Amino acid sequence: MNKNKNLTKMVFLAMMVALGVVISPILRVEGMCPMAHFINVTCAVLLGPWYALVCALAIGIIRMAFMGIPPLALTGAIFGAFLSGMLYRLSKGKLVCAFIGEVIGTGIIGAILSYPVMTFLWGRTGLTWFFYVPSFIAGTLIGGSLGFIFLKHLQKAKLLSTFQKALGSQVYEGGDTVLNDALGIAFLGFIGYLATLIAVRLFVTSPGPAANSLKYLVFAAFVVGAFIYWMIKKPKTVSETV
Repeated sequence: MNKNKNLTKMVFLAMMVALGVVISPILRVEGMCPMAHFINVTCAVLLGPWYALVCALAIGIIRMAFMGIPPLALTGAIFGAFLSGMLYRLSKGKLVCAFIGEVIGTGIIGAILSYPVMTFLWGRTGLTWFFYVPSFIAGTLIGGSLGFIFLKHLQKAKLLSTFQKALGSQVYEGGDTVLNDALGIAFLGFIGYLATLIAVRLFVTSPGPAANSLKYLVFAAFVVGAFIYWMIKKPKTVSETV
């Protein structure tokens, strides 16, 4: 039985690598590859952190070898994939933590480490430590959101645990709540705040009041979105259902 599950897991891993390579050009610009983060979050939840790391590493190497993609294919994927799986595991199955792990791992850690890699190994000039943070975070928010929504639908249809059991992965029952999701969305507002702050400092030479207020608007938008999500999705009380 274990041998069959290991074989199933390896076949699924190969399929995720192939899918990741094929869909990676969608919406891609240098420093932003949203579909890579969709694969990362999905693989992290279904297979775990180590398999997600292997998947991101394989996709990155193939893209660099056959598509001419710079080392951003690795720095922009491997850290988020592993941290996504680890936070999902440490949180006992909260999908929003897998999402947050991808945003932090890629959008912050991967983006910062991309500076020395691109400068000293790839020969790019004019970069700073935070140059890639805004675009990396934007990519993770887009692709990670798609992965989160996809996994949420699987969970709602009772298919997520079925797939995890078939793959021999850790299964968590009842790990998600509406409040956890709403708090996770609000936390992403803080990440968006940081990304906007850095982007304004990097790319706006003389920021005016509108540019300086943009980071607060981004944070407020996430908080409002979290509140609306909670209001729509919160469990109905007896009095509300009568």
